[in-house]
Amino acid sequence: MTSQDSGIAPDHEIGHHVGAETIISIDQVDKWYGDFQVLHNINLQVRKGERIVVCGPSGSGKSTLIRCINSLEKYQKGRIVVDGIDLGASSKNVSAVRAEVGMVFQQFNLFPHLTVLENCMLAPMKVRGTSKADAEAIARQYLKRVRIPEQAGKFPAELSGGQQQRVAIARALCMTPKIMLFDEPTSALDPEMVKEVLDTMVSLAEEGMTMLCVTHEMGFARSVADRVIFMDKGEVVEMAEPEVFFTNSQNERTRNFLGQILNH
Repeated sequence: MTSQDSGIAPDHEIGHHVGAETIISIDQVDKWYGDFQVLHNINLQVRKGERIVVCGPSGSGKSTLIRCINSLEKYQKGRIVVDGIDLGASSKNVSAVRAEVGMVFQQFNLFPHLTVLENCMLAPMKVRGTSKADAEAIARQYLKRVRIPEQAGKFPAELSGGQQQRVAIARALCMTPKIMLFDEPTSALDPEMVKEVLDTMVSLAEEGMTMLCVTHEMGFARSVADRVIFMDKGEVVEMAEPEVFFTNSQNERTRNFLGQILNH
């Protein structure tokens, strides 16, 4: 299945409101690994409720960029402000931001010794101090939301990859985040499982969740994103609305990338 065949509704069918308020502000961010500069002068303002897809070749810095937004990666220059909190100001701020930002990884990162329900209850209890009964109610609500309530008592190893990724999404949602970050959430999945995870992400988008998603699923980018960003060699090469990005990209590097990925 190509990403174009994923059966996702075109954007005009998705009820969607982007606020005027900036929720993520990235200003002149540089990052190095030793002598290697992995991010070059990144500038990005994300508005509340906006959905941004970041794409680009392997090693372009896209995963590093979104990992900087919740301080999984440290940056050396510039400034990142998330929901009014300056990440560079103090380590307390990092915890505050992480409580508001959900993250879903390529690998599901579920605790294998905990049931699906326990995986989802853990963070609200530990981080937010939610009672066990409330945490369970929230966890069951979000497992229903990602359409796997019947899997609550199972362990991750008993689930398919697509189900595990949906548990990972539910687990992030249990913290009621204001922003969701997705780092290639479908790339470790078998093709037939990709659609179920994308469908879950589409329904989140329909509810107005602010989302940044690193993905090669161009069908998803085209139908769900407000803006698509193309990165290469640690730089933002191009940023545009999907219609412009896919039909009239200005940069040759973007056109080459799209040529490879869309004709794949």
